[in-house]
Amino acid sequence: MNKKLLPQVLVLLLLLGAVPSTQAQLFKKKKKNTEQKAEAKPKPGDIQPYDKVITKEAKTDTGLFAVHNVDDKHYYEIPDSLFNREMLMVTRISKTADGIGFGGGKINTQVLRWEKKPKKVLLRVSSYENVAADSLPVHEAVVNSNFEPVLYSFDIKAINKKDSLNPAVVIEVDPLFTKDVQALGFPDGYRKRYKVTRLDGDRSYIESVKSYPLNIEARHVKTYFSNQPPSNSSVGSISLEINNSMILLPKEPMKRRYFDKRVGWFARGQVDYGLDAQESKTVTYLDRWRLEVKDEDIAKYNAGELVEPKKPIIYYVDRATPKEWVPYIKQGIEDWQVAFEAAGFKNAILAMDPPSPEEDPEWSPEDVRYSVVRYLASPIPNANGPHVSDPRSGEILESDINWYHNVMSLLRGWYFVQTAAINPEAQKTQFKEEVMGRLIRFVSSHEVGHTLGLPHNMGSSVAYPVDSLRSKEFTQKFGTAPSIMDYARFNYVAQPGDEGIALMPNIGVYDKYAIKWGYKPILDKTAKEEKPILNSWITEHADDPMYRFGHQQVGDIHDPSSQTEDLGDDAVKASLYGIENLKRIVPKLIDWTTEPGENYDDLETMYGHVVSQFGRYMGHVSNNIGGVYEYNKTADQEGAVYTHVSKEHQKKAMAFMQEQLFATPEWMIDQNIFNKIQISGSVERIRALQERYLNTMLQMGKLARVIENETINGDEAYGLLEMMRDLRRGIWSETRNGRTIDTYRRNLQKAHIDRLGYLMTADSERKLPDFGGYRKSTPINASQSDIRSVARAELNNLKSDIRGGLSRISDPMSRYHLQDALVRIDQILDPK
Repeated sequence: MNKKLLPQVLVLLLLLGAVPSTQAQLFKKKKKNTEQKAEAKPKPGDIQPYDKVITKEAKTDTGLFAVHNVDDKHYYEIPDSLFNREMLMVTRISKTADGIGFGGGKINTQVLRWEKKPKKVLLRVSSYENVAADSLPVHEAVVNSNFEPVLYSFDIKAINKKDSLNPAVVIEVDPLFTKDVQALGFPDGYRKRYKVTRLDGDRSYIESVKSYPLNIEARHVKTYFSNQPPSNSSVGSISLEINNSMILLPKEPMKRRYFDKRVGWFARGQVDYGLDAQESKTVTYLDRWRLEVKDEDIAKYNAGELVEPKKPIIYYVDRATPKEWVPYIKQGIEDWQVAFEAAGFKNAILAMDPPSPEEDPEWSPEDVRYSVVRYLASPIPNANGPHVSDPRSGEILESDINWYHNVMSLLRGWYFVQTAAINPEAQKTQFKEEVMGRLIRFVSSHEVGHTLGLPHNMGSSVAYPVDSLRSKEFTQKFGTAPSIMDYARFNYVAQPGDEGIALMPNIGVYDKYAIKWGYKPILDKTAKEEKPILNSWITEHADDPMYRFGHQQVGDIHDPSSQTEDLGDDAVKASLYGIENLKRIVPKLIDWTTEPGENYDDLETMYGHVVSQFGRYMGHVSNNIGGVYEYNKTADQEGAVYTHVSKEHQKKAMAFMQEQLFATPEWMIDQNIFNKIQISGSVERIRALQERYLNTMLQMGKLARVIENETINGDEAYGLLEMMRDLRRGIWSETRNGRTIDTYRRNLQKAHIDRLGYLMTADSERKLPDFGGYRKSTPINASQSDIRSVARAELNNLKSDIRGGLSRISDPMSRYHLQDALVRIDQILDPK
């Protein structure tokens, strides 16, 4: 360095070192403010200090994991121990727009798991539809073919390290519920039906998020733009409240019990690629509660003593339930104790009152630990018993029975129309408390049965000979059906003079058998090893109709022995008894449904019940024509599974329909009732009934079964030509006897021509999804079937009958009708 410059450099350094302290402080303050500013605005995706996210103002609810509400934002604090644990997400519509239905309906169920990444948390969808044991080589292929989709991705906002062994990750969950995540929102079917275009985010928000020890409950309101809303069309949108329950599944799944279609159970299935079979095969297992024998009671259980389960099934009756009905609902629940005794347990199912808010302020029906009969102040006339179960094992985790207030109006109508002819207690529109209480107990038992895993057993009531339902000794012992899970509501068969008759079913022979079959522990056996034992319990009663399960049917009813609302083993005989009782009720309707100073609303309602009940009888009988009985069997049992209804019984059913419906049911036409309840409608009411069941008898699937029966069984079958001839001759009898054709018959005859015209052009029917056995369709190629040929022949035969009738009938209106009928037929046969 130049020596001349050295003094100047030293002076400069001295000057710099002598910067005033105030300037240094300003410099430091500016630097600190910059750092604070940078800290206040973290970059997107940065993980912040816990107390910067979950502030002192946070409203926190602890449970399965903590949920926080901070400035209207909602956060989940998920501990490490719950990552990769499987949880069941159950999505329900809790409140609906008018016209969509009623709240409480389940719309989606998925198994989810939280997965932790360095800066993200993923919510993944786990599937149990395809499985294989992890010890098998094929397990890897199953895993590779079932990659778990990501339902949603969250930024990690903060980490709570207070518990060093189990730190918790904080995520904001608002977008999961406020954005249009379809799995948690309005189902696709509804969107198409109401022409939903998109979600309106400004009108969608979280209502509440609550945490319980085993579940998280999130309620959120979603509003969708809709081009065809079911109500309030001027708004152009649909708003509804959705509830999402996230339930922690047990670490150790319950041992399964495999399903057998010979015993009715709600069940679920998996495709198991690990079975010793040369194809993928579905295994199906029961939905049932985890009822286990206590270790200290195993010896007693093995000795045949009744033991209490480790954990009983407990139902709490909603605090909102009217006090007078609580004892009856409880009785309905505990009526099932006798069935569980058949399975080896005592006190297995209990009814309790929930604790008061003072006793337990944290108690809530939304807590998955509690199953509740929930009383809903709603005009919906219904009750239902859904349940939530573990898809890995079928274990029922909880169930809430929804009890709508107006179910009592249904009970009142059914009990009146089915028993009033013989039962003074039903001959009024307001029943005594003990009478309505007994009806409520009956419905309570039925709905509890569903929550235990039992579906409807519509094949139960056919076990009883019809006349046994008129016996005091028989009905007092066995009720109206072997199963309360049938819709064998009330005893419409019993006639005046039949004293001491039981009027409704109880927990019956089949119910005890089914509960034993599904719940009795088989100790020290695997699910596979249980199967021979379970099979032996079925075959022990294989030929006894009291133990038969008959699946509920929808659509084309093929099995007339498994129908809803019927009684006894002969629909013709039972329905004739029922009609006789209706004929006794109609003349008394005004006396039994009116009071001074009141209007005729109850009269109108109960007359409607009479018409509906009459229609049920017509359905019970008409479904025998073209009917096929279904009695499920396995290869070790003798006999057919499917058997056609006999020719004699089908002809008897045809004669019944002609006599009771197609010949005008004049006993229903009571002008003294009509002039008090309607401006008009009596003619249309009869026309609609006749057309409905005429079309039922002429369903494509039914006619296809008639053809097949004749093809296989020849003269022993009720053939299509004979059936169609019997139908035509009954409906058009006036063309042979020359009688005047009244208004009702003219309408019926036109309906017959219309239906034959429909058969001339009807589309082919394909095999439809069976909905888990509820629907069995009969596919048919319409253009290549005999149906069209026979329909054409019947129209030509009808032309000949009508021409003959014109020569015999002098009544002008009848002649005009027949002339018109000829033109209608010609237009069908030659549309051009």
